[in-house]
Amino acid sequence: MRKLRSGMLALVACVTLATASGIARAAEVPLVTGEQWTQSSEQVKKAYLVGIANAYQVEAAFHGSKPPADDRSLIPRFGRGMKGHSLDSVREGLDRWYAAHPEHVTRPVIETIWFEMVVPGLKQNP
Repeated sequence: MRKLRSGMLALVACVTLATASGIARAAEVPLVTGEQWTQSSEQVKKAYLVGIANAYQVEAAFHGSKPPADDRSLIPRFGRGMKGHSLDSVREGLDRWYAAHPEHVTRPVIETIWFEMVVPGLKQNP
């Protein structure tokens, strides 16, 4: 019983520390730019895109069958604009865009996805 209590206290302490340090660092999280993108491996790039896809899926699941209006959330537009894309097509598109626009290497990747993939996709999938 004593061993269980010590383990539980250690777990609570670790969770508290992790939570507190996460809150303190939340404002310091930088946006991933083309600089990091172009220096990353294919696996890291896919992991980044999976993270974006997961965030999208969580938000979409939260709203369920009643998605918010376009003026209330990016989720409906993001989904329509990215229709037909795969992780590989997005990764390859970003690779091509940053290779063709090295002067914009400081542009955030999420911004590039939005303006170079989502917005044009919305014209095809209004």
